[in-house]
Amino acid sequence: MRQYANKEELISTINDKYKKYIAEFNEIPEVLKNKRIEEVDKTPSENLSYQLGWINLVLHWEQKEQQGEEVHTPAEGYKWNNLGGLYNSFYEQYGAYSLKEQQSMLDEAVTNLCEWLNILSEKELFEVDQRRWAKTQANWPVWKWVHINSVAPFTNFRTKIRKWKKINL
Repeated sequence: MRQYANKEELISTINDKYKKYIAEFNEIPEVLKNKRIEEVDKTPSENLSYQLGWINLVLHWEQKEQQGEEVHTPAEGYKWNNLGGLYNSFYEQYGAYSLKEQQSMLDEAVTNLCEWLNILSEKELFEVDQRRWAKTQANWPVWKWVHINSVAPFTNFRTKIRKWKKINL
């Protein structure tokens, strides 16, 4: 997994990968938002919904912890061995929105993510045991949770949506 020298580098990378990722959706017509193809595992709408779901979950975990509430990861009613069900909940929650609405919602979520990261100390971001919600079996520092739910999928899913576009547009 990639390492970051500091939070500025992490935020910069999130923004860079996000801009490239989200630009891929500009030319997809709304009528094709739910078109499924064998070569790609997610429709354009599902692709955006997945991103919205995970980024908002990370922000939700932090919000609940800051309010002194117990955080259930990955989400209330879901276990780490049932992520398919969680993904389906993302598709249901966000799939009714248009691609443009999903893009706008994701813009806001990424902005909120980066604003939150900006107020964290380097210790809170890069050292383990800084958040109760991050104390899973993996016991990762916060930055790893952020990376695997933003930079990594922005990069990997950009490839998938490009393949989807090549076949359909």
